[in-house]
Amino acid sequence: MAHMERVAQTLDMKGMNCPMPLIWARNMIDTMEPGEHIEVLATDPATIRDFKVFAKSAGHELVTWSETRGLITIVLKKGAYHNE
Repeated sequence: MAHMERVAQTLDMKGMNCPMPLIWARNMIDTMEPGEHIEVLATDPATIRDFKVFAKSAGHELVTWSETRGLITIVLKKGAYHNE
């Protein structure tokens, strides 16, 4: 995948139920610079829906997501925050 060289952090949340993957990812994203990518590995199908909503509401970009044999891989790009 072309996005792999841009991933700054990988978060392995396999076996964890929602909302834990989202909570951990949100905490990790808060430590990252705008434009950096985080890859989340999960197994809970609700993770896809949760990350779509989170990305849109928080101003991040859902770069890609896939599901293969129960393994969900999500890549988010941290958006820029404007604290004005």
